[in-house]
Amino acid sequence: RRRDRNWKRWGPYLAERQWGTVREDYSADGACWEYFTHDQARSRAYRWGEDGLLGITDRECRLALALAVWNGRDPILKERLFGLTGPEGNHGEDVKELYWYLDATPTSSYLKALYRYPTAAYPYQDLVDENRKRSRLDPEYEILDTGVMDDNRFVDIMAEYAKAGPDDILMTVTVTNHGPEEADLHLLPTLWFRNTWSWGRSGEGYWARPSIRKGPGSRLDAEHETLGKMALAYGSGPDGNPPEVLFTGNETNAARLFGGANASPYVKDAFHERVVNGRLDAVSPDGAGTKAALWYRLTLPAGGSCSITLRLTGATEKGGPAFGKEFQQIVKARRREADEFYAAVLSKDLNDEERSVSRQAAAGLLWSKQFFHYVVTDWLEGDPGQARPPDSRRSGRNAGWSHLFNRDIISMPDGWEYPWYAAWDLAFHMIPMARLDPEFAKEQLVLFLREWYMHPNGQMAAYEFALDDVNPPVHAWAAWRVYKMTAVRGRRDRVFLARCFQKLLLNFTWWVNRKDADGQHIFSGGFLGLDNIGVFDRSKPLPTGGQLEQADGTAWMAFYCTTMLSMALELARDDPAYEDVASKFFEHFVAISDAMNLLGGNGLWDEGDGFYYDQIHVKGKYVPLKLRSMVGLLPLITCEILEDETIAALPGFRKRMEWFLANRKDLVGQISYMTAPPPAGSGKGTAPPAHRHRLLAIPSRERLLKVVRYLLDESEFLSPHGLRSLSKTYEANPYVLRYDGQQFEVGYAPAEGDTGLFGGNSNWRGPIWFPVNWLIIEALERYHHFYGDDLTVEFPTGSGRQLNLKDVASELARRLGSIFLPDDNGRRPVNGGDTRYAGDPAWKDLVHFFEYFHGDTGRGAGASHQTGWTALVIQCLEETARLRAKTGRT
Repeated sequence: RRRDRNWKRWGPYLAERQWGTVREDYSADGACWEYFTHDQARSRAYRWGEDGLLGITDRECRLALALAVWNGRDPILKERLFGLTGPEGNHGEDVKELYWYLDATPTSSYLKALYRYPTAAYPYQDLVDENRKRSRLDPEYEILDTGVMDDNRFVDIMAEYAKAGPDDILMTVTVTNHGPEEADLHLLPTLWFRNTWSWGRSGEGYWARPSIRKGPGSRLDAEHETLGKMALAYGSGPDGNPPEVLFTGNETNAARLFGGANASPYVKDAFHERVVNGRLDAVSPDGAGTKAALWYRLTLPAGGSCSITLRLTGATEKGGPAFGKEFQQIVKARRREADEFYAAVLSKDLNDEERSVSRQAAAGLLWSKQFFHYVVTDWLEGDPGQARPPDSRRSGRNAGWSHLFNRDIISMPDGWEYPWYAAWDLAFHMIPMARLDPEFAKEQLVLFLREWYMHPNGQMAAYEFALDDVNPPVHAWAAWRVYKMTAVRGRRDRVFLARCFQKLLLNFTWWVNRKDADGQHIFSGGFLGLDNIGVFDRSKPLPTGGQLEQADGTAWMAFYCTTMLSMALELARDDPAYEDVASKFFEHFVAISDAMNLLGGNGLWDEGDGFYYDQIHVKGKYVPLKLRSMVGLLPLITCEILEDETIAALPGFRKRMEWFLANRKDLVGQISYMTAPPPAGSGKGTAPPAHRHRLLAIPSRERLLKVVRYLLDESEFLSPHGLRSLSKTYEANPYVLRYDGQQFEVGYAPAEGDTGLFGGNSNWRGPIWFPVNWLIIEALERYHHFYGDDLTVEFPTGSGRQLNLKDVASELARRLGSIFLPDDNGRRPVNGGDTRYAGDPAWKDLVHFFEYFHGDTGRGAGASHQTGWTALVIQCLEETARLRAKTGRT
């Protein structure tokens, strides 16, 4: 019923950062950070979206509602989150604010988020200056390091949204002073329209100038040609007085930024000028504009708290009093429904701490759905109403993607640091999303395969900085997992699976044609998502010359192959035409696996070390890069099981497979075949038929065991908090490659990167990353399904303790989950050594979900709100809770 009434029209779709993005960059050299800065953002109208603080917008980002705040000491009115650009940060771009997503439902019927604002002057310049001084060997300088929030001298600003209907949104803003002294706060809930009228274009998406006017009583009236009429009702402040209402236009202040003339005296930064600088003439006296704010002046005693209420309502919603008893009843009902929703979708075996972490992870995932607008043709051409872009644009970034038309709600990796989609990130997001919002998960996966996203040649768009870069091909895996996770009463969505499969055929063909340089089934994709894990930048020509043959690139393709095979076999149950393509993927996998294990002797396998390595093929020779990293662990994820009952039901596929096995004995050594014995204790004549299945995997049993020894070695990959991305052995003894008079070195860097590769804001030379950890956990479970309890390994290596692979997978999941859980002293590894998170009631229950984690301590690093793929922690915590309930072990 709620979906039919479009309950998703409004949501937390407002970006956290629109400035400094590629789509807002019209520079000649593609320097987006310098072209549109944080300082300019308060004065310059955005072309492709809007950003705000704890805000919401409609799904086309026509009208936005968010907060602005000022503590009476800052140099600017805070309307958006501040952070360092890539060149400013010693480890790349980094938000320098404290905020948390606390709750959300899939329809945004209830939302709650918290922003923590210092009562002293915000240390903008200190953060810039100190980080500029620091090298990549130094830690980042964060807002808590400045001392500005010592003794809890901050104000908490909590925004809650509750829907009474699809276009009836109740907003409560609660402000709490945690400091030891009285604090003043200027709170300005702000309503504004995205600027669609200044670009000289017309048609869909380029609407005429809308308006916001002072209505009767305590109300703002907004009108837009497609959104219709909306009204924002507002209550009085804690002192009983109504707020002062300010109006201006969402227009660029050309006079401030460029020394030009303003078409109107009332421009985007008018509220800053009025509140901070006291300029009465900065705001419109006409009671109208395209941007309006409600200026509440609050004084809070130490420990004091107060709330204001607002209600944004569409003309189609029923009338009635805006506030009063009904308002509170609706808010309470939405909170209760949110509790009921999570009680249903999260495991009942979770304890209180696990449930709290899981719910915050889910909230972050749902709050990170954002409006993303980027039409490459318009961006390349520029707008008739603006200056013409430089000619270099037509041959520069993304020039080959003129078909791309993005104007959708999309799951973002991190709303501030990565306010743009990344194809492989999104695939991982959809695993936890499938539990929360199955239809949205399926819609997102289909969307990225649509013709206005996917390149005509079959390539998937990577991310806006380089749409034609190469992300790991995990979209098929995500579609397959979501397909199985979202079955309703045992019925699976075959239409969804078929839609994905047909387009993935195009993408698979692109990979084969573009990334298998010599036609030998060995792949080299360049970036492949693992950033700086290699000996050198794998996206650029090798300094040694020759061709790089990648263990991870080849493993990704084998993984892609087996997933497509499983999808084809599933679709063939209803349509025999899929049996032919299933045979194609079966044979293609065998060829890739054979090449990886045997090409040129041992392929990418090193028998002496018992590990998979990248290698350089140069001047007719193969030079292995004997660096033990995640590159050599990824071959383990290619592990798919074919059940005989499935094969028996598909005669066309079975016939072709049997012919292949009989006639291509040179290749079939890569397939394991097992007949499982009858269950113990079953009497003769009563036992069921032996369960027969085939394992398609890159490593043989013997090679699997050799790699797993490294995987589970605490001096190599196994950390107390998951699997490291680089062996710890390189901490004391860095890997060195000497070739033709050149030397390249890689050392273990457990947290932030110590190299400038890929901007320095992402590091794969040691930290723990959730996405690849999760793929390995899944693979170990599948190996256990095939080999059973008879295959055990030492855990940890050298301990003498034997576990089957299912138990190993469960233990890895437990270690990942432990990053976020308090120990006996109340300390969560994710928080590092900051003791305020351990015992202070104002801090201890708040959790950030980082991009990656320190390889030894579990401290969070990288982007601080990457609740996209780090939301996989929900799966980890539930596996731990399941095992605890089953065994009684804590």
